[in-house]
Amino acid sequence: FADQPAMARGHDLTLLLGFLESSPSAVQAGGSDPPANNVHMMFPSSDGLVRCSRRWATLACMALAMLGSASAQVQTPAPGSRPAEPIRLAMIEGLSGPFANAGDAVFRNLLWATERVNQRGGVTLPGGARPLQLVRLDSKGSTEEALSLLRGAIDQGIGVVLQGNSSATAAAIIDALEKHNQREPQRRALFLNYSAVEPSLTNERCSFWHFRFDAHADMRLAALTDVLRDDRGLKRLYLIGQDYSFGQHVLRKAREMVAAKRPDIEIVGDELHPLGRVKDFIPYATKIKASGAQAVLTGNWGNDLTLLVRALKEVGADVRLYTFYGNALGAPAAIGEAGVGAVTAVAEWHPNLGTPASNAFYAAFRQRFPEPRDDYVHARMHVMIEMLVAAMERAGSTEAGAVARALEGLRYDGRTLGGLHTATMRAEDHQLQQPVVVTVMDRAGQPGVMHDVEGSGFGFRTVRTFSAESVAQPSSCRMVRPSEGR
Repeated sequence: FADQPAMARGHDLTLLLGFLESSPSAVQAGGSDPPANNVHMMFPSSDGLVRCSRRWATLACMALAMLGSASAQVQTPAPGSRPAEPIRLAMIEGLSGPFANAGDAVFRNLLWATERVNQRGGVTLPGGARPLQLVRLDSKGSTEEALSLLRGAIDQGIGVVLQGNSSATAAAIIDALEKHNQREPQRRALFLNYSAVEPSLTNERCSFWHFRFDAHADMRLAALTDVLRDDRGLKRLYLIGQDYSFGQHVLRKAREMVAAKRPDIEIVGDELHPLGRVKDFIPYATKIKASGAQAVLTGNWGNDLTLLVRALKEVGADVRLYTFYGNALGAPAAIGEAGVGAVTAVAEWHPNLGTPASNAFYAAFRQRFPEPRDDYVHARMHVMIEMLVAAMERAGSTEAGAVARALEGLRYDGRTLGGLHTATMRAEDHQLQQPVVVTVMDRAGQPGVMHDVEGSGFGFRTVRTFSAESVAQPSSCRMVRPSEGR
């Protein structure tokens, strides 16, 4: 199956390894080791870390070497030379469970980002160019599982961890890495965060080993509430969110910002619901409708947003939606025509930005992932990988401490993404400073809506673009840095 695409090869390899593990007769040539010698080892594959037993570990390693990974482009080495050792990046994310669709969207973005780096030759280092290899690890939406996978990745010598779809999990990873890196400075690792936006992670909980590449909740809210402020017909607002650190913060800060910008708006509801466990949002939607709210503001994401939007439509709640993530993962299709002019979202980029660089970037993504269900692209994730590569090349090393120092203050000019984006990694708190854009849902084909979302017939047009300076927030971070010699 070496002619299959890399992702398919990785999947088939996982099945092959599982078959061999359960079928000792498949490896009779060397005989079966007695149970006492059936020691398990871990090897990377495109689907994560594969557990292998000693009796056929050599076979597994040979297969892995031939197949490569989902993100490393296989190149034939010169005669007598050894293939360059890949730089492994461990993506720890919920790839099963209620938010699997969000985890899969992350994987597609990171996969394509690493593929592009490898296609241009990989990471240029003093010992020669090295490819990136994305190791996919399923936390099943559990913080405990994520921490277990983190330990396993570090034990395998992986020095860069990627995560984002839970601020609670991100906080736990930050704490775990702080302790690990102090305890074992010779095996330090770096945490790159692409979506966990609870502000404390780069404020009072900031860490030298953590870098955030998404605009945090207060930055997003600053833009969203500026647009909400100009909605002069809005008098009654309902706040709803997921009951964990991020959702709690969004509701608390939204109330504060709305009071400062539009003190005449009445907050008619302020409610939290369990994260990822509500299957029927009809009771919540019914309460929203009964409150007389004209609009809803929410930080909900994944199925918690899609199901909420669907329930609001089912009960006939005529409300506008101010959202962080209402521009994909089924939300536009769920609300349909009722969302035109009514669903607002905020992000660092969107497909209808309209610049030549944006159009080229989006066209290339859709060529790589043509299925409508796969249509969710995050520019920040690509910026994250590009800045990581730039930092490694600047440091001339993949060692976590050296890369972290190179990332601090690093400016990204968009050149490697065709001029798509600009950003600066603020050294004082490791929070990326970047523009954000507020968009509103409209029919595909309308002015400013060249592309729809997920084949729904609806897309988003730009309402207002905010410079990095206009959404920048003060930081309370008191960064503790390791000494230069460590």
